[in-house]
Amino acid sequence: MAEFLMPSLGADMTAGTLVAWKIKPGDTVARGQVVAEVETDKGVIDVECFDAGVVEKIVAAPGEKLAVGALMAVIDGATDTASSVRPLPQQPDIGALSAQPPSPITSTSNIRSPGPDRVKATPLARKRAAELGVDLGRVKGTGAGGVIEANDVEQAKNVVPATTALDATLAQPEDGRDRMRRAIAAAMSKSKQEIPHYYLQTTIDMTQALARLEAENLKRTLPNRILPAVLLLKALALTLRDVPELNGSWIDGRVRLSERIHVGLAIAMRGGGLVAPAIHDTDRKSLDELMKEIHDLIPRARAGRLRSSEMTDATVTLTNLGDLGVETVYGVIYPPQLAIVGLGKIVKRPWVENDSVCVRSLLNVTLAADHRATDGRIGAKFLDALDRRLRSPEQL
Repeated sequence: MAEFLMPSLGADMTAGTLVAWKIKPGDTVARGQVVAEVETDKGVIDVECFDAGVVEKIVAAPGEKLAVGALMAVIDGATDTASSVRPLPQQPDIGALSAQPPSPITSTSNIRSPGPDRVKATPLARKRAAELGVDLGRVKGTGAGGVIEANDVEQAKNVVPATTALDATLAQPEDGRDRMRRAIAAAMSKSKQEIPHYYLQTTIDMTQALARLEAENLKRTLPNRILPAVLLLKALALTLRDVPELNGSWIDGRVRLSERIHVGLAIAMRGGGLVAPAIHDTDRKSLDELMKEIHDLIPRARAGRLRSSEMTDATVTLTNLGDLGVETVYGVIYPPQLAIVGLGKIVKRPWVENDSVCVRSLLNVTLAADHRATDGRIGAKFLDALDRRLRSPEQL
């Protein structure tokens, strides 16, 4: 038996609104199956179930706003008795604009706290809470064993004026851009406040890699050609095999390295903002498979139709502003990840090689890494390994 809980889809996500169920009681669900749609500041996310079983009970109703960790459904036969959704977010809380009109937040009291049905309260207290619109999950009980009594509800109601101004502010309708900027602001503030960044930069000669890619693309039809960005994506993923210390998260005061490499790809949204969904097992996929995945991922990201695993599984992030003419990018780490790699524009410039000056295609690559997890020496090893990977494009 497992509880299907409201998942955390970002570092600062506190609540989400259930848009729709994809299942009903009695249905058999498989691991990885999309079972619900949840609206957050990231847009409408397809939430997957990470255990197999039979839906015993649906608890949350569409339209209900629930706190992260709140009970949504019960899955019978699931092997994980704790939860059938992943408990730890691994993705920054920045996200896609919703394809649907944003819903204004009407009141913080409408957010259901985890396990409200199991709050200890007297029947009269529950009745008064319903009448007064008080969330029992936020009331401290003074009865025997912490049971909430009617008087506790009355007192909780009396402190509401202190939050009325906030509620009134939250009740103001937000458009998608406001919500996106708020989510980005929260994630980036958290990153800068908590993560001691260190930055490294190097220049990589891309001449040989581009020549090989051009020769390969001449054999292909236009729709099947490989973009240089895909070559760089694959090189980054393989380099993390060489230097795994940058692939993972910082959680509960220590490093949690990941055995699998899921590169989060920063995607700019047409209305402003960005998302960075994960490309699972990036290092194991061919260049053709990565091209196909990107063609699928970008339109879905911009339509706000990502899956929960794509929002939570990234183990490192790649950002590329080269197409906008930027030559050097210094990224901000998406918590709780350990690093972000920035790529600039590939430009032709004079380059000294074997004591001779020649014109080469050069790429500035930056690394921003968490100093709690690694030191500059590890970062330098990573950039050196990436350089070697790109100088041997036949191995990508």
